[in-house]
Amino acid sequence: MLRVAALLLPLLLAACGSQPPRPVIERAEAGVATPPVAPSATATKKPGASPKFGGGYKDDGPGEGAPDVDAIPDAVPRDEPLHRFANNPYSALGREYVPLRTVGNYRGRGIGSWYGRRYHGQRTSSGEAYDMYAMTAAHPTLPIPSYARVTNVANGKSVVVRINDRGPFLAGREIDLSWTAAAKLGYVGAGSAMVEVESLAPGREPPATVAAAPRPAPPAAEEDPIAKMAAAEPEPPLPQVQDARGHFLQLGAFGNRENAEALRARLARELGDLAAKLVIQSTGKVFRVQLGPWADAAAAQQASGRLRESLGMAPVLVQR
Repeated sequence: MLRVAALLLPLLLAACGSQPPRPVIERAEAGVATPPVAPSATATKKPGASPKFGGGYKDDGPGEGAPDVDAIPDAVPRDEPLHRFANNPYSALGREYVPLRTVGNYRGRGIGSWYGRRYHGQRTSSGEAYDMYAMTAAHPTLPIPSYARVTNVANGKSVVVRINDRGPFLAGREIDLSWTAAAKLGYVGAGSAMVEVESLAPGREPPATVAAAPRPAPPAAEEDPIAKMAAAEPEPPLPQVQDARGHFLQLGAFGNRENAEALRARLARELGDLAAKLVIQSTGKVFRVQLGPWADAAAAQQASGRLRESLGMAPVLVQR
């Protein structure tokens, strides 16, 4: 018996020293993760009742001290003038978009995603600061500002949000909700869900008609169709004018500065070591979000392949 015990003791000690690591959510609670952003004044908290959504999607949730999402009311549709520039035609990630200018006549279905702490406080396409605790959303073509009812197809839950930003631009994505709106729909932990989107006009129910979804069409590398579609309204130039020469990957072209800056801010969080190459090149009334420069076309094409494989982007190779 003594010999058996002597043999077992080292095994027991080894087992105690090789316990599995604590879950990500526990490490976040211990302060390892990025500190959470303070919630907006409209959000009330329930002490000790902060939801845990599997650690958050890409660690982008608020972590401990999250607000009580049930206490945050839906957006209420009201008459607002359309943004002067945010509804101009534009291209992003190799696709062309023509925003709608009439509210209340759109219905679409696709993947709903969400964005949170990494973008909290950054400028949206409307020029407003993004608030992950507000009932807002980004959509590629719905008017800015406007309102929409978003329904989670899987559980039937619905919310009303205010559209104040552009995106998402990945294939199959229909809408990007704020963290709070996605939490109310129950898909924060999963990161995405199939949703239905119905635009709302103040005082009217959503229509039965279905608007045609934007059909992506990659622009030719030697053409820039946005230059022909940019609005004629004057807009102050970007303070930083990029004069570098070489090969660039064009990720978006906009008729307004806010859209270009909003796309650059989003991409800066996704591109890792490539983020340092993000620039906005201004020519007249067109603002182009580009990645570069590279000394030769082969290096630029290699980077393009990385973007296509990892993020589903379809950048256009340009030279200047």
